[in-house]
Amino acid sequence: MKIMVLGAGVVGTAAAYYLGRDGHDVTVVERHANSAMGTSQSNAGLVSPGDSTAWASPAALTTFIKSLYTPGLGIKVHFSLDPQFIIWTLRFLGQCTTARAHANTAVKLRLAFYARQCINEISEATGITYDERRKGIVYFYRSQASFDAGAKHMQFIADRGLEIEIANRDRLVEIEPGLAAVKDQLAGGIYSPMDQTGDSALFVRALADWSAKNLGVKFVYDTTVEGLDIEGNVVRAVKTNRGAMPCDAVVLSLGPESGLMGRKLGIDLPVYPVKGYTATMAIGGNEGPTMGGVDENRLIAYSRLGNRLRMASTAEFAGFDRSHKPSDFKALFKTAHDLFPGLIDESKAELWAGFRPMMPNSVPVHGRARYANLYLDTGHGHVGWTMACGSGKFVSDLVAGRKPDIDPQGLLYQN
Repeated sequence: MKIMVLGAGVVGTAAAYYLGRDGHDVTVVERHANSAMGTSQSNAGLVSPGDSTAWASPAALTTFIKSLYTPGLGIKVHFSLDPQFIIWTLRFLGQCTTARAHANTAVKLRLAFYARQCINEISEATGITYDERRKGIVYFYRSQASFDAGAKHMQFIADRGLEIEIANRDRLVEIEPGLAAVKDQLAGGIYSPMDQTGDSALFVRALADWSAKNLGVKFVYDTTVEGLDIEGNVVRAVKTNRGAMPCDAVVLSLGPESGLMGRKLGIDLPVYPVKGYTATMAIGGNEGPTMGGVDENRLIAYSRLGNRLRMASTAEFAGFDRSHKPSDFKALFKTAHDLFPGLIDESKAELWAGFRPMMPNSVPVHGRARYANLYLDTGHGHVGWTMACGSGKFVSDLVAGRKPDIDPQGLLYQN
């Protein structure tokens, strides 16, 4: 089949790889000049089943209220009369029960485990590299109360297959010597050896190049998707600013813009942009962290990407405003200097702000939507880098009519 994939981020590119591997004639349409220039350009770098907990939970209500009067908490909400924001918020609040949080987390974890396997299989099959490290991730806490709560919280995921080690501060620094400078400030942490790290942009561009050379996948850049040409119940072509592109099937992977396209097509697709900030800094070869980490009290995550340190923070509800200013990175740099004193020069940091495509339940959506040959692969939220490859394989199975490798319950689009 001739298949059009809309979006050349990590989600769309992974889907294109698997579809191309199945022998389809695949074209990826991307509005930017290259792949991974939107959401996939920068993130914390964590490939982390350990971070599969759904955002919507009873605790989220407390965090939301605290964010209104606690600067630097990591959550920022700009009240808006945007109907889509209001609808999304109401749906999000509807997911903030213990039962829904557990159900959504279980679905995310199932996909995250599978996706971790898929990304490593892709790396081995293609030989691409992306500053990856398979050493695990440490989730650490600055107070005993938060440490105890975090351990209890993580046990839900551990009971479903995540290998973890509960570590006091001495053991934590044995696992991650890079935290030695703040040992006395920490109560302890949780080590997840199954987690890993890597640069999503390097991965996407390498996979796009490999897929083009070896599978014949075509990438059409600087091209904006304007809609679909639909006849009856079938998509006949993708409408772009460069004209119509005929196809036999379409995979929609437009990241935070997926909700906008869904509304054009009459599809209930409540994807909303949640803004995050990153800073990437050069570091010495033998200095700094040896693996990824999350400062759970400050809601700041980081990865070592070769001789670079990537730090990420903030979940900000600000619509599609991509702008940023120096003060947006103040808490992030403070934590960087605190954790790794003398390691970074913030004046030379590469600063970035972009969006996570969030569903109200934190679970991505896949499969057919409204039209017989339109497939969704979007809404991955803050763990798109973690889940992308598993989603790509899952969608390729759906297109081929194969039984997926994992249980599809909770992952398929429900109209």
